[in-house]
Amino acid sequence: MKPSTVSHKKKATSVMSGVRRGLSLAEMLAALTIGAMVIVAVLGIYRRAEKSAAAVTRKLDNSRLPGEVLQRIAEDLDNVISASSDATIKIENKFENIASVMLLPAARLAITKTIQDSSGKEQTFEEIIWQSSYDYESGIDSLVLYRSHSGLNLEDKVLEKYKDNFERELFVPVCSGLTFFKISAMAGGDPLEKWNGPPPHGIVVTISFAEPYKRADGTFDVPEEEKITRTIAIDRTRKIRFDTSTDNNGVNEEGQEDVRLPGSEKPPSGSTRKVEKTK
Repeated sequence: MKPSTVSHKKKATSVMSGVRRGLSLAEMLAALTIGAMVIVAVLGIYRRAEKSAAAVTRKLDNSRLPGEVLQRIAEDLDNVISASSDATIKIENKFENIASVMLLPAARLAITKTIQDSSGKEQTFEEIIWQSSYDYESGIDSLVLYRSHSGLNLEDKVLEKYKDNFERELFVPVCSGLTFFKISAMAGGDPLEKWNGPPPHGIVVTISFAEPYKRADGTFDVPEEEKITRTIAIDRTRKIRFDTSTDNNGVNEEGQEDVRLPGSEKPPSGSTRKVEKTK
């Protein structure tokens, strides 16, 4: 009877070893925990990548819009002002009251070109105005940039042909969300915030859409690194005159010595030349 009992036990053991053993509860919990940790890590990497892409896109958009606005202002100055035209520039800067909460820098630029008709009367041939102001109906705590075009010269010969004068002089909003807009005139010295007369040598336009901060005097400003500035030269094709006049010591107004060729040297002022008479 013993051999049969031993063989029966071996057979039962072989059958049990052939059956696949299932996972325990602890092993299942460990697998779920590891899977959750991997998913959380992947989602964290995805969120960081998404935030980085959004920051890059936002930075590109923030620099593209000011660049387009500054380019449009430069094109208006180039198209209206020329060396042979009677054009005037008027620049004004002020602080605009935004919903009685803060004072933001605002500016106004008027480019006017006039002509005389057959009777000798002065007529406005073309006038372009850029100005920033607060829109009370928008509900946004920022400035809105407007542009208007008027005068005898139609900007769109097809659409504006049958419009009345008051319809052509309407201010069209270009963009909103401005927190800083300043225009200065360059006339050889320090920038001037007020100008009314012939075009200066250049115009400096500064624009920003950044979050403003309050200054000690109660006005608001934006960080310098958030401001985008462009210096626009007036009549860039003009001829620049250089003054090379020299004084008695051979030094010009710029402090440089007058260099002359050896053949053009002059005798010293103190030397005298005797004239001999021939008999």
